[in-house]
Amino acid sequence: MSSCLSAAVGLPLGLMALRLLCLLMWPEASKIEKVPCYNCGCVSMSLCTRVLCVFHHLSFCACADVAGDRAWLHRQQSLPHRPTIPMVARIADQNTSGTPAMTEREASRLDKFKQVLAGPNTDLEELRKLSWSGIPRQVRPITWKLLSGYLPANTERRESTLQRKRQEYFGFIEQYYDSRNDEHHQDTYRQIHIDIPRTNPLIPLFQQASVQEIFERILFIWAIRHPASGYVQGINDLVTPFFVVYVFEYIEEEVENFDVSSLQEEALRNIEADSFWCMSKLLDGIQDNYTFAQPGIQRKVKALEELVSRIDETVHRHMQQYEVEYLQFAFRWMNNLLMRELPLRCTIRLWDTYQAEPEGFSHFHLYVCAAFLVRWRKEILEERDFQGLMILLQNLPTMHWGNEEVSVLLAEAYRLKFAFADAPNHYKR
Repeated sequence: MSSCLSAAVGLPLGLMALRLLCLLMWPEASKIEKVPCYNCGCVSMSLCTRVLCVFHHLSFCACADVAGDRAWLHRQQSLPHRPTIPMVARIADQNTSGTPAMTEREASRLDKFKQVLAGPNTDLEELRKLSWSGIPRQVRPITWKLLSGYLPANTERRESTLQRKRQEYFGFIEQYYDSRNDEHHQDTYRQIHIDIPRTNPLIPLFQQASVQEIFERILFIWAIRHPASGYVQGINDLVTPFFVVYVFEYIEEEVENFDVSSLQEEALRNIEADSFWCMSKLLDGIQDNYTFAQPGIQRKVKALEELVSRIDETVHRHMQQYEVEYLQFAFRWMNNLLMRELPLRCTIRLWDTYQAEPEGFSHFHLYVCAAFLVRWRKEILEERDFQGLMILLQNLPTMHWGNEEVSVLLAEAYRLKFAFADAPNHYKR
């Protein structure tokens, strides 16, 4: 306990008291003292900080107060060594074997997308059917805007809608952004400012100052316009797929090392505004994930536990045997929509299907998480202690994943949804 007190020196009194209270109320917390934080992987945290990190009600990652900007480095140092591949953070659509030339089948799919998109009124149902199995990069930007509800199906109305929404967004910037240093907004802006450099730190694109400024504006304006939740750590990740996809509207080359300053100012403004509105549409459907105490995530983690107990009782009982709580690893899966578990290229492919599915981000994601957990059945059952299980579940080896692996995951998730979603007691025994 003395080490906990010494670690809390210099922290606000209320924060220190909350951490110590968590420790007293949860004696079993000592078992996770050396387990990496499920947000950043930091293992240098004190026990009271670790407890707060697991309860996560005050902050998604309490180690932001302790480890600061070195959190990601601690995570890398704490992981077992694994071989890496060139362009480890590669974003482009690819299978694990690389990026082959377009096949005849892929060319045929692209033609089908173009035909659906060419009509005066896009058939959104047909577009969803095509998109479920993945969207060609060439038409992904317009398809995402349509499926998210940002753009109307009517072709003639699209340009005026884009102009109006982009002007509206930059009107918000003029109205609200200067208030970021006001006393009642300082904490929000400070947390955003801290989180942005930690967003995809392996990808040079996101370390550019101009990109980070764009993200700061998007997140701050969203937080100001959604006071029920405000900014919550993890929302910063949700901007990145939209930003990358909309950058591809203006470039042909790969985006990992692309210098956005080479784009015209109007293009950058369009990318920023479009990313803001599409992220907002996504969050509208899962906002209870980010309101006080994050009740949406609590419910989804509980639903995941009950679903896994039905589909793979052996894995479920193995977790119970070593006292692994689903909240300890699956909170991040729900909060960040698996973005911390998968390469960004896989997230983009995953979101093709989420936007094609009814309630993809809020409902289908549950089945994807269940399929994702059971995918590692062999590795889970080989671990024979709490710490080994937690390290595995927080660092699943997906670095080499591509479209093939994501397609298999989605197919299994669809099978689970088909088997359980319409059953009135599908979560219960």
